[in-house]
Amino acid sequence: MKNASLTLGYIALITLITVNFLKAQPFEGKLLGRWSDSTLVGSRFYDNTYNEIWGLAVNGHEYAVIGSTWGTHFIDVTDPTKPYEAFKIAGAAQGDGIVHRDYHDYHCLLYAVSDEGNSTLQIMDISELPDKITVLYDDRSEITRAHNIFIDTSAGKLYGLLVRGKNKSAAMSIYDLTENPLKPKLLGSYHKFGDLNVGHVHDAYVRNNLAFLHCGPEGLAIVDFSNPLEPNTLGTLQTDEYPYGGYNHSGWLDDDGDYYYMADETHGYPMKVLDMRDVRFPKAINTFQGKINSPNSIPHNLIVNNHFLYVSNYYDGLQVFDITNPRTPVPYMFYSTSDEPNKKSYKGAWGVYPFLPSGNILVSDMQKGLFIIKGVDPDHNAIYNCGEITTATTKAGSSPFKIKIEDHALQIYFDNSSQNNFIKDIRIYDLSGQLLKYEMVASGSGEIRIEIPRGAHGICFLEISSDQTKTIRKIYLSH
Repeated sequence: MKNASLTLGYIALITLITVNFLKAQPFEGKLLGRWSDSTLVGSRFYDNTYNEIWGLAVNGHEYAVIGSTWGTHFIDVTDPTKPYEAFKIAGAAQGDGIVHRDYHDYHCLLYAVSDEGNSTLQIMDISELPDKITVLYDDRSEITRAHNIFIDTSAGKLYGLLVRGKNKSAAMSIYDLTENPLKPKLLGSYHKFGDLNVGHVHDAYVRNNLAFLHCGPEGLAIVDFSNPLEPNTLGTLQTDEYPYGGYNHSGWLDDDGDYYYMADETHGYPMKVLDMRDVRFPKAINTFQGKINSPNSIPHNLIVNNHFLYVSNYYDGLQVFDITNPRTPVPYMFYSTSDEPNKKSYKGAWGVYPFLPSGNILVSDMQKGLFIIKGVDPDHNAIYNCGEITTATTKAGSSPFKIKIEDHALQIYFDNSSQNNFIKDIRIYDLSGQLLKYEMVASGSGEIRIEIPRGAHGICFLEISSDQTKTIRKIYLSH
C-alpha cells in the first residue's frame, strides 16, 4: 500500500508538472482579417510600405490607423473579418524615401508626424467618423519632422522625439495642448537629463508628467516634467548598467506603475523587466523573450494593457506575454506576420495596438500591411464617442436636436412636445472650457437661431440643457 501511495503521488506530481508545462506553452493567435494596398510603394531602405499602427474607437466604429509611404490610412475594422479602407489622408512627404510615421490621439483629434522629407505635423478631427475626417492643421512651422510622438493625455502635453522644425531641432521638445490643441505651444526643448547628455530621444512613455525617455545608445532617463521649465531628472539607467544594453528603444509601464518593460533594438538581445518601485534607482531584474525563430530576433515596440504585454517583434511577429506576475513575463500567444528571411535588418512587425473595445489586436507589418488578431483580454477597454454625449436624470434616449451651421449662425431644430422636456438654455464653450455664448430659451419645440460669437472658431462644444437632459455636441466653426 505504501508503494502504491508513492506511485499515486508520483503520478499526481507528474500530472501537475505536465499541466503546468502545457499551460506555459504559448499558442498561435487567430487571424481575423487583413488589409493591404498593392499600389503603394516600398521604401528604398527596408522595402517597408507600412510603418506605425494606432487604433480608434469612435461613435460605434473601430478603426486601425496605419501609416505608409503615401500617408495615413483609416481602416474600418468594426467587422474584423471584412476590413476596408474608410478614409486616407495624404502625407506632406511621400514616396520611397519615407520610413517612419507616428500617431497619437487627444480629445478626438489625431496627431500625425513623419521623420523623413519636407513633412508636417497634421492634426485631424476624427469626431465625425464614420462620416468624415477633417484635417484642421497641416503645418511645418513647429514640427517639420519627428521620429515619434507621445501625448500625455492626463496633462495635455505632446512630446516630440527627435524633433525638427523651422530653423530648429532638438533631442526632444514638449508642447502644450491645453490652451489650444490645434496650436501646439512649445514649452521647452531638451538634450540633457541628469548625467545623460543625449543626441536624441528615440521614444517615450509618459504618465501624469512622469516620462520614461529612451535615448538610444545613452540609455534610459526618468524625468518629472510637472514643470517643463525646470524638469527634475529622478533616475537614469545607462546601457552599461543593465544586461544586454544596446540601442535603448522603447518601453511601457505596467498599470500599477511598479514595473517597466523595455526593449533594446539590438539583434539577439532579449527584453528587460525593470523594477520601478523607486524611480530614483531603476533596476533590471529579469530578461525575457517570446517564441522566436532566430538568434537575430529583435523586439521593436511594447504596450501593456491590463495583465498582458504586447510586443511587435519584427521577423517574429506578434508576441503576447502574461504579466500577472509582473516580474516574470510568461509567453502566452504569438502570431507570425512575416515570411521574410530573418537577417540582421529590420522587417516584419513594426507596431501593435491592443486597446480596441473588442479586444482585437492590431499589428502592422512593414511589408504585409495590417493584421487583425483575435484578442486575449476583451473586457476592459473603454468605448468613447466624439460626437455627442448625453447625460440625464432620467433615461434620455436619442437626442431630439438637429443642428446646422449657416450664415455664421447655429440653427437648432427640435421637437420636445411629446416629452415635456423643454430647452432652458444653450451655451457654447471653446476647447479650454471658456464660455463664449450663453442664451436662455423659453420654447418647447420648433427652431432656435443663435448668432456665433465673434472670435469663435475651430472646435467648440455646444451644450443644450433641458428639463431632463444635457446634450453636448462638438462643432467646428470656420472663420
